[in-house]
Amino acid sequence: MATLFLVSTPIGNLGDLSPRATDTLRDVKRILAEDTRRTRILTERAGSTAPLVSLHAHNERERTGKILEWLSAGEDLALVSDAGTPLLSDPGARVVDAVLEAGHRVVPIPGPSAILAALVASGLPSERFVFLGFPERKGRDRRALLERVARAEETVVLFESPQRLADLLDALATACGPTRRAAVARELTKVHEEVTRGTLDEVAAYYRGHPPKGEVTLVVAPASVADSEGERGEEARELAARLLSEGLKPSEAAKELADRLDLARNEAYRVVHEALEPNE
Repeated sequence: MATLFLVSTPIGNLGDLSPRATDTLRDVKRILAEDTRRTRILTERAGSTAPLVSLHAHNERERTGKILEWLSAGEDLALVSDAGTPLLSDPGARVVDAVLEAGHRVVPIPGPSAILAALVASGLPSERFVFLGFPERKGRDRRALLERVARAEETVVLFESPQRLADLLDALATACGPTRRAAVARELTKVHEEVTRGTLDEVAAYYRGHPPKGEVTLVVAPASVADSEGERGEEARELAARLLSEGLKPSEAAKELADRLDLARNEAYRVVHEALEPNE
């Protein structure tokens, strides 16, 4: 039975291509790529000579039939996006559905993801999260998204273009309140990687003064964190300072803080870090 491999590719640093992904790109008969010019750089590094076939939002429907023919002929194929894990705000879902319906195997080759990289670097709760892709630019759908983020019970991850980031941050500050915590991860794994953390108001002000360039991922804290900070923020800060003054290491203080106040571990680490700042 032929297989369609969903191969995760580097989001910037080519050194993040895994050995398994490299082997897969070498072994398959063809590689389905969103941008064949961009993917060619990667396949040359991997030593793959498999032909590249374009697969993007404008030709996915018409390309699906040919892909099924290749699989039926016993050809293993790989599907890659320009960067990161395929299908996440990228084409390929229609192909995967058709391939599964036809009875062929679909096998993921895990690897880089801007969504997960930004989430774990954000300092915000990562136990539960939702990815909402690129927000609508205007109208009812945009208002609905802003309202959803405002009342979210889990951390929210979004993509946005650098040109529209400041406007989105301003809109979220209005919808969620200016003190809701957020993080913007820009150019992850690249030379100019940057993670900016703070309140929505603070981060919006920063990017109004420093227009961003490159790939952007936005992480917004859940409403529960904002509520918790309002109700228990002072208590958490005082306890963190006391634990540190008693000689606990920051990691020990964060664990104790999380246990005593039932905080998410990431949130406890943030409070302890802020308690350390005046002494640094």
